Amino acid sequence: MKILVDADACPVKEIIEDIASNFKIPVIMIIDTSHELYSNYSEIIQVSKAPDAVDLALFNRTSPGDIVVTHDYGVASMVLGKKAYAINNNGKWFTNQNIDVLMYERHIAAKQRKMGVHSCSMKKRSKQDDQHFRDGFTRLCIYAIKREKEMHDK
Repeated sequence: MKILVDADACPVKEIIEDIASNFKIPVIMIIDTSHELYSNYSEIIQVSKAPDAVDLALFNRTSPGDIVVTHDYGVASMVLGKKAYAINNNGKWFTNQNIDVLMYERHIAAKQRKMGVHSCSMKKRSKQDDQHFRDGFTRLCIYAIKREKEMHDK
């Protein structure tokens, strides 16, 4: 098991490394060439700035049981198909039960944007947002470790 991070605009990289190191789970952070990232814990992989290059690199490195941190519903949907786990930057787990609705909502929002309707009001990230992520990510790591152990014991 490993943790893969869509790290270009990820605001929780330090939290991921803190929790991953506590559980001794390796982390791979993937960025494009317009970003710089250094870490004493994570492996950093830099890919081209081509559209979806980070997403494809992340997907190609994902195996069943891995944890993927991404804000992209499409990436989440693809890694769920590989039997991996996915979580967003706010601690929301993407699951087979919620991904279809999320993808549909993304589709509707894109259609509205094309018609000139803009409804997004981005808030500044808060300490509470970080705590929600910390809690959700910790629970996901515990769950994934437990599932991996169950699979190994079979």
